[in-house]
Formats: sequence, structure tokens, C-alpha cells
Amino acid sequence: MSRFVDRVTIHVAAGNGGHGCSSVHREKFKPLGGPDGGNGGNGGSVRLVVDPQVHTLLDFHFRPHAKGSNGKPGMGDNRDGATGDDLVLKVPDGTVVLDSNGTILADLIGEGTTFEAAQGGRGGLGNAALASKARKAPGFALLGEEGQHRDLVLELKSVADVGLVGFPSAGKSSLVSVLSAAKPKIADYPFTTLAPNLGVVQVAGDVFTVADVPGLIPGASTGRGLGLEFLRHLERCAVLAHVVDCATLEPGRDPVSDIDALEAELAAYRPALDADHGLGDLATRPRVIILNKIDIPDAADLADLVEPELAKRGWPIFRISAVSHDGLRELTFALARLVAEYRASQPTPKPRRQIIRPKAVDEAEFSVVADPDVDGGFIVRGTRPERWIAQTQFDNDEAVGYLADRLNRLGVEDELVRLGAQPGAPVTIGDMTFDWEPTTPMGDEVPITGRGTDIRLDRNERVGAAERKQARRLRRGLPDGDEDVERDTP
Repeated sequence: MSRFVDRVTIHVAAGNGGHGCSSVHREKFKPLGGPDGGNGGNGGSVRLVVDPQVHTLLDFHFRPHAKGSNGKPGMGDNRDGATGDDLVLKVPDGTVVLDSNGTILADLIGEGTTFEAAQGGRGGLGNAALASKARKAPGFALLGEEGQHRDLVLELKSVADVGLVGFPSAGKSSLVSVLSAAKPKIADYPFTTLAPNLGVVQVAGDVFTVADVPGLIPGASTGRGLGLEFLRHLERCAVLAHVVDCATLEPGRDPVSDIDALEAELAAYRPALDADHGLGDLATRPRVIILNKIDIPDAADLADLVEPELAKRGWPIFRISAVSHDGLRELTFALARLVAEYRASQPTPKPRRQIIRPKAVDEAEFSVVADPDVDGGFIVRGTRPERWIAQTQFDNDEAVGYLADRLNRLGVEDELVRLGAQPGAPVTIGDMTFDWEPTTPMGDEVPITGRGTDIRLDRNERVGAAERKQARRLRRGLPDGDEDVERDTP
């Protein structure tokens, strides 16, 4: 049995970036040939792409988890890791992507439209890329970034030109079957149609699509019956057609009251409309009234009785029979004309362009705020500091020293001093909390130590500023003296 699914929650995870490699080139007669660790490959992203061959979200209902492949780690001899493959998920035309809070992220209309659901993590740099004048042979590499994880909601809104609206068993499915080549299930009991049926109609060289929305009843806009599940499929329709059952035997029902009840539900429904596609409120859409089943004598008499009353609304009225095909030709040509007129009256859809806004030169790349949960603590927020934390090997002192240099150059230490941070104050960046030690020298002032070590991070060997100056004087062969003697010495 086929199933129609038009709303699902998916869990997407992009691939992680590969770690950089820490390696030193070695060969005969050249034991230390310099750093040659390669970079890690980027992780694969997860992308949603509109495919005209896909008509439902059923695949995501059974397989809601999707993950991109990880990037490969770098290797020695300057060999970079392979990039992870992107995962492409095919979705139907008219799919709307929302986040877990209900905010619309993308409206996918048109074949080939793409949305990046989760971005792959960037690969870490190898020690060859980290080499500099001050750090000629780094004993560390950067870790690859973790891929993005997101929970997304996919909603399918049928892209149809004409939407058929009516009570259960009004003959909507039968009308779709005779207007197009679609073969929906047809039976004489209410709610036979449990999913929208889409048909393509060709007339006089024009082509338009018609959608049969499952039967609506009073209270549909508040969740009663099937209305709340399928009212969204009317949002993109250019013309709404009321299909009225003129042969109903239910007490208290007639064509006028049926239309009034359905109009009340359409007015109560408040969709999230997209102005870029030229679609206004449902109340502004052209309407037609289709009096169905006039091949039955009693139905034809009822149509004669209510037609003057319905004509007061100013909407075109068509008397048809899906069984005998009476009135179908006039209805088909009228629908094609209304669709063409409505589309021509709407503004041209705005092209979707990617807008790049460069940051201002003086725009801060991070912020430092007081930690409300820790007395005397601070929290550093910013894309770059948090990314650097994720890339650092905290079991390697040299890598931690490199992180301290990067944060210092960014101005984090100066901002902490300005805010009155005291030595030993807990500072949190991302998911890492450490005790802040100010005035850590950078670059060529760092004493040369073994690979993978940094004297600044060894508490047993940490020296004050005066002791570091004295150590530098002794290495240069200068006598003890004040700072002026050192400054005047060539």
C-alpha cells in the first residue's frame, strides 16, 4: 500500500574534518629535513536538492538520519587528506525547510534548487602549514573541525495551479481523473482520499496542474479531520475551485452552506506565505464554483435552485458531471484562462541571489562578558576563538602555547585586562575552561624547548618577567646591569 508523507523531521550531520599531521621529513644524511605534515580533508556536507522524480517525503519517514562522510587525516611527505563526499538528499518540488523552532530556512521550488542542510567541518592544518619564522618546526598540528549537526523539519506544499476544495465525497477525485491522466482511488464513502492527488491538464496548447485536497470539514483549520494536515497544499494554488455535491442526502447541507463553511476555514487558516513567489493571502485568490453530479435529476434541480444565490458572490459557476463529462470542456478552458490571468497579474518572482556583506574593518570578532555562574570568571564568545579551541590538542603544550598566541594577537588578553580580570580567573571559551595567566610572551621571545613542549605552560619552570630578561642577558653575554645598559649595548 502506497503512503503519502508531507511532513517529516530529519536529523542531519555533516562529516568531520580530518586532523592535520605532525611529521618531520627524514632521509639519509638529512635526519631533520623540516616539517612535512599534510592538512586534513574537509568533511562532506549534507545538501537538499529538488528532484522532479520525487513526489513525497516517504523516504525520510523511514530513514530520518543522514550523515556526510568524514574527511581523511593528513599524512607525512606533505600529503593532504581526501575531502569527504557530500551527501545529496533528493526532495520534491515545493519542499519547505524549517528549523526546530519553526523558522523557515529555505523554500525549495524549481528543479535543481539546492539548500545546504549541514556544513562539513574544515580539516586541520598540518605542521608544514603552521611553520613560520618563529616556529620553524612545529611539533603539533591542528585538529579537524566537527561537522554541523541540525534537526530540520521538511514540509511539502504541492505546486499546483488549481486547488479543488470541497466536503468529503464531493467528487474531487473523480474530477481529477477525468481532467487528467491521474488515477486516484475513488469510492462512495467519506475520506476515501487520504492524500493530495496531482494531475496535469492539457488544453489548447496550455498546461496546468490541478490538486485534489482531501475532504475538508468545519473546524479543519483547528485540526479537525484531515484539514490541518493538507490545507498547506493550497498555499501555492493560483485558483481555488469549490466542488459542490448537488446530490448529497445529508440533512442540513446544501451548496450555499457548504461553500460558506469552507470559506470560513480558508479565512481562518494563516499560512507562512512567501512573497518572493508572488502569492498573496488565500482570500485574494480567484474562485470558481463547480456544481457537480448534475447527471442526477434531483441534483440538476438543486443546481437550478441555488445558482442565482451563488451568482451573487461574483464567482464563475460551472455545472458539470464527472460521470457523463457534461460541462468539462467549458470548465477546462475557463480554468486555463484564470490561471494564465492570475499568473500574469503577479509580480515577477525575485531571483534568489547570495548576498555577501563584508565585515567592517573595526568590527569586533569576539566578545568578553562576565560569567554569571562563576565569581570573577569570564566567557569569551566568537566564531574564531571557539573554532581555535576545537582545533587545539590540549595534551600538547606547544599546541596550547600556539593557541595562547592566537588569542593574544586577536586581542582577547587585552580585553580581559580592560575588564579587570585577575590572574587565575576562570575563562571559558566554547566547551573549555582554563585559569587565565596574563602577559605570556609570543613569537621569538619564547625560549627554545623540545618539540611538543612550551616552557610557558610548565608551572615548575615558569619564570617572571625579570627572570626572563636576566636569562636573555646571560645568553647574549651581557653583564648584570639595569635596563638602560642593555638598551645601549649594540
